[in-house]
Amino acid sequence: MKPTIPDTQANGASARTAPGALHRPGLTSAEAGARLRRDGPNALPHPEQRSRWTIVLSVLREPMLLLLLAATAVYVVLGDAGEALLLALSVLAVIGLTIYQEQKSERALEALRELGSPRARVLRDGEPRVVPAGELVVGDVILLAEGDRVPADARLLDTTDLHVDESLLTGESVPLQRRIGGSADEALVHASTLVVGGHGVAEVVATGARTEVGKIGVSLRSLHVEATPMQREIRRVVLLFAGLALATGALVAGLFLLTRGGWTDAVLAGLTLAIATIPEEFPMVLAVFLALGAWRMARHQALVRRTPAIEALGAITVLCTDKTGTLTRNRMAVAELVAGGERADLRSTLAPSLRTLLEAAVLASRPDSIDPMDRALLDSTARLEANPSVAASALPALLREYPLSADCTAVTLAWRRDANVLAACKGAPETVADLCDLPVDQRSAVLADVDAMGRRGLRVLAVASARWDGDAAMPPSMHGFPFAWLGLVAFADPLRDGVVDAVAEARAAGIRVVMLTGDHRETARAIAEQAGIPAAGGGVEGRRIDALDDDALEQCAAATNVFARVRPEQKLRLVAALKQAGEVVAMTGDGVNDAPALMAAHVGIAMGQRGTDVAREAAAIVLLDDDFVTVVRAIRLGRTIYDNIQRA
Repeated sequence: MKPTIPDTQANGASARTAPGALHRPGLTSAEAGARLRRDGPNALPHPEQRSRWTIVLSVLREPMLLLLLAATAVYVVLGDAGEALLLALSVLAVIGLTIYQEQKSERALEALRELGSPRARVLRDGEPRVVPAGELVVGDVILLAEGDRVPADARLLDTTDLHVDESLLTGESVPLQRRIGGSADEALVHASTLVVGGHGVAEVVATGARTEVGKIGVSLRSLHVEATPMQREIRRVVLLFAGLALATGALVAGLFLLTRGGWTDAVLAGLTLAIATIPEEFPMVLAVFLALGAWRMARHQALVRRTPAIEALGAITVLCTDKTGTLTRNRMAVAELVAGGERADLRSTLAPSLRTLLEAAVLASRPDSIDPMDRALLDSTARLEANPSVAASALPALLREYPLSADCTAVTLAWRRDANVLAACKGAPETVADLCDLPVDQRSAVLADVDAMGRRGLRVLAVASARWDGDAAMPPSMHGFPFAWLGLVAFADPLRDGVVDAVAEARAAGIRVVMLTGDHRETARAIAEQAGIPAAGGGVEGRRIDALDDDALEQCAAATNVFARVRPEQKLRLVAALKQAGEVVAMTGDGVNDAPALMAAHVGIAMGQRGTDVAREAAAIVLLDDDFVTVVRAIRLGRTIYDNIQRA
């Protein structure tokens, strides 16, 4: 039996098929098994979970613990068993607290990782099967549908209106169309991206560490976690006190020998002064305060993976943040409605023309769609309690869907309404204007309005509707309907609740907030202004970063708060430039593209719910609620802990 592609269109709207795509049977089970043994599983290499002994050895390498062990050894030599036992118990307490906190963090991360184990639909032996994504191999033919997470890098063989959310990989908040016949990039889909519309068939071209996601994960191995300011200060203090203890001990021993004689008494006098000089309380104070701090931060939804990061968090001077999913919800919402001379947002009472516009936009969206803008329209009508005839449970019968295509960037759904047919259309404003045969002057005014909304970071769709005789055959394409123009619907990726106050609080505390995003410059500027981040000059794009040398980039980073169209390697350069300027840098992010900068920053802060495994592994702190407000709250706690350590 030849494999077929699922048809998600309604009542006869056929899928466009690439020549020969439906005749590929995929690999046989034997071929797939051989390639799996040759190439390994389709999974990113995870660092092995550290054993207790590994954690113990890492703790004992800390200079303060070495100083504490040295003091214990001296007390043993002096025969003071009580002091030696007390210090030995202190060492065990420090190790115990560290093991408990780090293993607790690793267990939480492992639980998050298990929640995201994906599966894939693949053609094997000519039959569609569902297999764990880890078993995919190069050459497998996979089936992609709306709602699927792309399991590997693949080249498209067939598509029907395929749109992919690549925000976790690129930072681009708007779903992108992927199709055959365009550029080479347009025919590729990448692992970890999400299909938000349409469906397709693709052949796997890379798995595991060889995918674009995997390459970024592998590049992290060349980066090393930098010591925090407190760790550097502690090492300096240890060297200072060790030198002071040795010098004063030797001086006292020499003076004792010259004035009173007797080598044994002189050595004991020198050791006594040296041990008194060693601050053995420091390791206990640091361990207890940091462990308690990690516990307090966990209660506020911030999971600490490396406890020294708590102190660095309290000392930061620059907070670099991603936009999509961190400052914003990464979920579209209706921001504005425009119909004729009427204009309003959803907080206002809608005029009849605006309500008609919104209801038609809903009818142009499939009720089961996961497309961000379709969901935003359906959510908006639920909040507004609009006409119950557009509710999912009360929709009339769907007769036909006219899908979006490369030639017509609009979609139309035809519904049965009593004896007539209602055709609701939404799409690119210029396309819908053509379908409605708008006069030149009205078309120019509409497109000028669209440009103005675009400069405010909004994504705009036009909406139209048409009536059709229910007894007549429907036209073969949407161009056959007599559409009437209804207006424009603008969408935005709204800020998370509390972001404005959190940014204001950070700036009041002397922390500069810098946005690094892969999204459009105008969108980034608009969101920055809404959040209260100064965006003088409109921000800097990634291509300008490439043109700057390190010194010029350092000056640019010091004067700019918004960076758009930024690639992973450019984020890394920006973090390095800020550090070179003497700033203590924290970096937030959730995508694969954020991971190198997360690891390079003094404090990397990843999102726990939406964040990728690569980002979580690279970060020192993981936010369990994915909320920017929690970042600022964690900074406040970090500063309190830092002050307590200084006072202690």
